[in-house]
Amino acid sequence: MSSKIKGYTIWATLLMTLIIANRPVSAGELNIELKNVDQPLFENFSKEIGLAISYLPMAPAEPLGVLGFDIGIEVTVINIDKGLWRNVITDNPPDTLVLPRIHLQKGLPFGFDIGASYTKLPSSNIKVIGGELKWAVVSGNAALPAIAIRGSYTTLSGVDDLDLETMGADISISKGFLFVTPYAGYGQVWITSEANPRFNMQKEKISVAKPFVGAKISLALINFVFEADFGDLPMYTARFNVGF
Repeated sequence: MSSKIKGYTIWATLLMTLIIANRPVSAGELNIELKNVDQPLFENFSKEIGLAISYLPMAPAEPLGVLGFDIGIEVTVINIDKGLWRNVITDNPPDTLVLPRIHLQKGLPFGFDIGASYTKLPSSNIKVIGGELKWAVVSGNAALPAIAIRGSYTTLSGVDDLDLETMGADISISKGFLFVTPYAGYGQVWITSEANPRFNMQKEKISVAKPFVGAKISLALINFVFEADFGDLPMYTARFNVGF
């Protein structure tokens, strides 16, 4: 292994370690239990938590191929609106919401990939299940970048006070250079949020744009992926996985 590859491996491993090491301090005991909020507060909170649990691509546009797969763990760091969370669910929200996630992606014929993810925030009632179907319209080669479209879905579970799900669609482009594949894309997230009937809140249906950029570093069977999702709620994710 070259010194440059070793350097990337050490840097990525240290970053993942630091993020995971800070998780208990950032997350704490955080349950979603609504207070008696008004409709505007409920709408704003629904948008923020909806974006936080929305599906993250965490992969270039190029397809994995029929035999390809990726499975790994990732951590997303989100700077939440503390004032909003204090008014809606808790008197002592964290400065940063840190979501750990298991993420699996599998290649299919004809440029299709499928994926699934699962999140369980420790010391919390927050659980999230998600899935995706991606199609590489252009698979890419040495001269051309890959272009893909994706549909995704996530649902929040374990929360008695709130039913929330998201649907997403995005288009992305990527081009590999040696063992690094940068990618970028633009997506739209549709959030449907409904409070427990005892709160007398109207159902919220919200549409939010979510552009993103990232890079995949491939080192034999070990890969690292780093992604930043922008828009109304910036999110930063690091992923360590194995695959080919």
